[in-house]
Amino acid sequence: MNRLLFGDNLKWLRDPKVFADGSVDLVYLDPPFNSNANYNVLFKEASGAASEAQFHAFTDTWEWTAEVDATYAEFIDTCANVAVVELAEALKKFLKTSPMMAYLAMMAPRLVELHRVLKPTGSLYLHCDPTASHYLRMVLDGIFGARNFRNEIIWKKTNSPKPQSRYFGEQHDVIFFYTRSDAAPFEKIYAPLTEKQAGVFSHADERGRFQTVNIIAAGLQKYEGRKEYEFRGVKKAWLYSKEKMAELWEQGLLHPTPGGAYRKKIYLEDTAGSLVSDLWVNGDVKPMQGGSAESLGYPTQKPVALMERIITASCPKDGVVLDPFCGCGTTVHAAQKLGRAWVGIDVTYLAINLIKQRLRDAFPKGLKFEEKGQPEDAAGARRLAELDKFQFQHWALSLVGARPLREGGGKGADRGVDGLLYFYESKDERAKLIVQVKGGGVKRSDIATLLGDVANQQAAGGVLLTLEPPTKAMNKEVVDAGRYRAKLWPTEFPKLQILTIAGLLDGSERLNAPPSASAFARAEVEGTAEKQTELL
Repeated sequence: MNRLLFGDNLKWLRDPKVFADGSVDLVYLDPPFNSNANYNVLFKEASGAASEAQFHAFTDTWEWTAEVDATYAEFIDTCANVAVVELAEALKKFLKTSPMMAYLAMMAPRLVELHRVLKPTGSLYLHCDPTASHYLRMVLDGIFGARNFRNEIIWKKTNSPKPQSRYFGEQHDVIFFYTRSDAAPFEKIYAPLTEKQAGVFSHADERGRFQTVNIIAAGLQKYEGRKEYEFRGVKKAWLYSKEKMAELWEQGLLHPTPGGAYRKKIYLEDTAGSLVSDLWVNGDVKPMQGGSAESLGYPTQKPVALMERIITASCPKDGVVLDPFCGCGTTVHAAQKLGRAWVGIDVTYLAINLIKQRLRDAFPKGLKFEEKGQPEDAAGARRLAELDKFQFQHWALSLVGARPLREGGGKGADRGVDGLLYFYESKDERAKLIVQVKGGGVKRSDIATLLGDVANQQAAGGVLLTLEPPTKAMNKEVVDAGRYRAKLWPTEFPKLQILTIAGLLDGSERLNAPPSASAFARAEVEGTAEKQTELL
């Protein structure tokens, strides 16, 4: 079953009802890199240009806190892999309680669980950069065994590295490829031939362009059990048997040389392409650029072609793909496109909301999938609000399709505004509704505040999303606020609205406003695969 899971991936991975031992064919993870940076989601305007509206996606900065210390201690006490425990303790002695050790204390238990959920024929690809790659490689060797290391893949992530004054510009990421055993499937991948590579097919006949390759043993090769024999008047130490040579002749695949020997024809139309190595610097996996058609504004987004290559190589057609740090959902997008089952996990509801919008845009027909971890009723919403008020806000805003307020908001005229909804007044003109989220009690003065924010923001109207039901006085204030008319719509809409979380969840309440513009850049519609996967 295809699933989109909201919450801490370690908790999900440790739930045997969700992830049984050996239940996944392929794991791809693109975790934080310990880059000591903040990353924002960049929204887009209708024109396609970057918007000023940005929102914090995640902070990739780590420090040794009491929570990290407790996680580390639990891992040391409970991990059954003695080699990994000893490695973690050695790293702790060396790194102390540094940010790098805090990062590794987060990653190690997750990698152990990912190894557990992989099938005996499963594969794992870990995407990182040189910041922590050397330490992650040691941890992976301890968990998977060094014998199950397959590749260190170098991916050229940008065509234009930032110039540096004291060191070379950074231009690549690292992808570590491990398998659980030698039984893991692997399909060779071919990239399209470059113009230079296609140029070696310099001969032509009625079948098309071809190149020729040597079929005569040279040097020591002819002494490795090979014997010279005569073929059509030419005595050589041929690479093929007499029977095979006769077969090639009948097929018209032998090309005479000026010296009277033969070479084998290789036709361009029969060439699968260039066999992909561990250096991914060109071909069909191009770096993500800001102006890329598939860019959704997510800071660490990877191209779909990158994931298609990995899934095609290491996941059977009836297999399951897991991405425990799924961000903007490139992995699940590629898995859906290729007809594989998938599971995605992310700890921020901003990412979950983006993924849902992306999947709906890219696969508009027959797309269904199961969501878990988000509130399903008012009680669940209240628990989320108590646990993390910011994730509660993001989740509540998604119920009406609103985008979070831009990074740096919440001050001055923006005070109290949590989200924005845009709708079109004309082809190029947009109006907005402001949205406020209340996770606690509400009172009559909240309506006056909302009305004032509507005026300050020069918005068409305002929406209050609340866990608690409004009072009669609040409802009267909403009615007294009046209505507004949108240029492209014949009906009027309420200036202010109060919507309860419970009503939005059970369908008894809904937003009364013109159709809104998407909060995120839209993903392009994907062509259907051989058979569209039905997601439940």
